[in-house]
Amino acid sequence: MRTRLYLLVLLALAAAAPLGAQQILRWGGDAEGGAPFVEADPRDPSKLVGFDVEIAELIASKLGRTPQFLQVQFTSLDQSAKRGDFEIGLSGIEDIPARRQSLAASIPYYEFREVLTVRDGDRGRYRSLADLKGRRVATLGGTMAYDLLLDAERTHGITAVSYDDDVHPYSDLVLGRVDGVVLDNVLADRAMRRNTGLFTHPGALAVGHYIVITAPENTALRDQVDRILREAMKDGTLEAIFKKWNVWNEDQPELYARLVNAPSTPGTPGTLGTPGTLGTLGTPGTGEKVRSYLPSLFRAALITLVLSFAAMALAVALGVLIATGRVYGDRFSRSLLTIYVEVMRGTPVLLQLFVIYYGLASMIRLPAFIAALLGLGLNYAAYESEIYRSALEAVPRGQLDAARILGFTRMQTLRLVRAPQAFRLALAPMTNDFVALLKDSSLVSMLTVVELTKQTQIFATNIGSWVIPGLLCALLYLAMSLPLGYLARRLEERWRMPTV
Repeated sequence: MRTRLYLLVLLALAAAAPLGAQQILRWGGDAEGGAPFVEADPRDPSKLVGFDVEIAELIASKLGRTPQFLQVQFTSLDQSAKRGDFEIGLSGIEDIPARRQSLAASIPYYEFREVLTVRDGDRGRYRSLADLKGRRVATLGGTMAYDLLLDAERTHGITAVSYDDDVHPYSDLVLGRVDGVVLDNVLADRAMRRNTGLFTHPGALAVGHYIVITAPENTALRDQVDRILREAMKDGTLEAIFKKWNVWNEDQPELYARLVNAPSTPGTPGTLGTPGTLGTLGTPGTGEKVRSYLPSLFRAALITLVLSFAAMALAVALGVLIATGRVYGDRFSRSLLTIYVEVMRGTPVLLQLFVIYYGLASMIRLPAFIAALLGLGLNYAAYESEIYRSALEAVPRGQLDAARILGFTRMQTLRLVRAPQAFRLALAPMTNDFVALLKDSSLVSMLTVVELTKQTQIFATNIGSWVIPGLLCALLYLAMSLPLGYLARRLEERWRMPTV
């Protein structure tokens, strides 16, 4: 009897477990994007607010489930959806052909316009992208706006500048680092409220749509989401949400009329291909896209290489000076240099890059490449100094005593006896540091420097897959780092200290 009861309890628990799990609807978004999409409630940071938050809650409610938010970086939303990290994703996600081909995408729920924002004093001077020839124009990487600027780069001669967030493009516009920003009208309106001295031209450079995404095999869930969105368009729920967040405009009723009256065909976008929208830009094949991105990847690889060599040269020069000062300097100098080394090694390099580029902007506006060079060089100088200091101290004391007996000065001893031997000892770890710096250069994309990893990320977003871009990126990094490793090994063999 007890055995039967035990089995019944186990069966009940087994049956209840999936039911309980089904009550949760995991949805992915990026709270870093901020209002009006997804942001932490200023009154209670433990809660999220935004129109995408309310739409996720609406979908969960109609499905009889409880929404559970998962923080995912915006550029990783597509890949996380494919992996099944969440069931639905929405965070101002744009409807682009590559995304619709690789994921199960909903019907559009909001229509936006790509608009040009300039400084207020330049509103008469820069009315279109053609007027910005030879100027820097900013946007988010891996978006429709970025593709739009790449086209303008070829046709109008502008310079497209890619950012990882939608805040700094506008702040850099105010500072004069860029001369224009192209982004969604939703983001432009928010920027206008946040920054003074900006003007957004009302004309649309292109039209796009926000959608809900899910894993490619979740077509049944996608169809349920489509039905929920259509019902919310009919009964005014979406209109109420967008009015609450002050983003409702005359574009939405026409979009909703088309979608509500259109046949409910699973998986159809409903608006792609409409004249004047980004859906008419065409969908080139993967092979064509790969060929079109190869020149950009090679340029980005060259930037990575130049930046890494320049930053390493700076790090080596400063590292030698710091190491020499810590070995030969007085107590005060040694203390100051020790503090520098510990601070630079004890804080994230990304934080240091932000401080140099954004934190110092009120005093000195460094170009992005120079800020990246200084950030990496100053950071790695601390590590290099420790390598050189230990190498200097590894030179046998007897040789230093012999140099003094022969009448060498301290500088002569360093230059002729100690430094050459220390260099041989430091060569291997110095080479390892250079390879590490080569990879850490990917962090400078946060300062709008489009190096190899950033360009690969943009490439992957636009074709909807990381496989080919990832392989090409890995091959380029190997092509840059392997010859250096080989050269270092040859130098080590040539300069190896003889064993007694």
